[in-house]
Amino acid sequence: MSRKLVRPREGRMLAGVCAGLARRFNTSATLVRLLFLLSLLLPGTQVIIYLVLWILMPNEDRYATTSH
Repeated sequence: MSRKLVRPREGRMLAGVCAGLARRFNTSATLVRLLFLLSLLLPGTQVIIYLVLWILMPNEDRYATTSH
C-alpha cells in the first residue's frame, strides 16, 4: 500500500473520493461506491466523512506537481 491517498482525475463519479480510496487500498472503485451507498442506509456521519475527505484529499494533479 505505497500509493498516496489522492483523488484521481480519471474514473471519478462525483468528487473522486471513492476512486481514490479504491486506488489506495487496491480494490474496485465500484465496490467502494457500493459500500458507501449501502452505508447510507445506516445511521451515522457518512456524508460528513465523505465531505471532509473531499476537502482533505488533494487532487492527483496537484499532488503530482508538488511531489517533484
